[in-house]
Amino acid sequence: MNQTAPTGLGTYSKKFITDIPADLSAEEVKHFNETIPKFPEEGIYIYSFAKGRMIYAHGWEEVLGYKDDEITMLKIVNMTAPAYAPFVHEVNDKALMFIHKTNSDLDKYSFMIESKKMHKNGTEVPIVARVGVFEHAEGKVLSIIGRFQVNRSLTFGKVMRYAAFGPEKSGFEEELNKTLFYQYAISNKEKEALALVAKGFSFKEIASNFNVSQSAIEKRIIPLYKRFDVKSLTHLVSFAYDNHILP
Repeated sequence: MNQTAPTGLGTYSKKFITDIPADLSAEEVKHFNETIPKFPEEGIYIYSFAKGRMIYAHGWEEVLGYKDDEITMLKIVNMTAPAYAPFVHEVNDKALMFIHKTNSDLDKYSFMIESKKMHKNGTEVPIVARVGVFEHAEGKVLSIIGRFQVNRSLTFGKVMRYAAFGPEKSGFEEELNKTLFYQYAISNKEKEALALVAKGFSFKEIASNFNVSQSAIEKRIIPLYKRFDVKSLTHLVSFAYDNHILP
């Protein structure tokens, strides 16, 4: 990370989570086991804001060494490797803030983060985490689902990668971006535009490719100068290759 993180990261999210694990003998757990797809080296959880606890957990011993009845929402938040914790806490906060201000199509929103989590044995595990709304009613989120997939092919540089999904994707990403500038981070949307810059396309050509205005592309690329402390487009592209943003 390039700067010292401000204090208080994660404080918004932590107002809504607990250290209470799922009751794996509950009837709903059987239903989740039968209906939720599962993949190797993937930990799944469902956290209920309405009940203030985990209501489902599966696969965590294989992924991070914890039994499913040990996993809690607070533990998942706190097991992020130290170098990635400020970034992950901030994205969690910003995502939850956005969702709390949204009252329609809630089940269509989710976000992804690439980071490292601490295994119970003390080693770092490369993880792609995807979190989305699982259940909602009357414009309020009742529960979320998270899927944490081990991905040993991830290459980590200085830059954290994330993505936002949903009907108001641009607004969601803008919310996540608001205070990420002290962090080295890049969204999928920014990365897609930067990849075309690296291939020699002009901002006008990139705008045409994405069917947006040229100013929209400029708003994706120009802020990266300040965020990554680069002075030119050539320097930005070089930085992107050096830090594994671009292949």
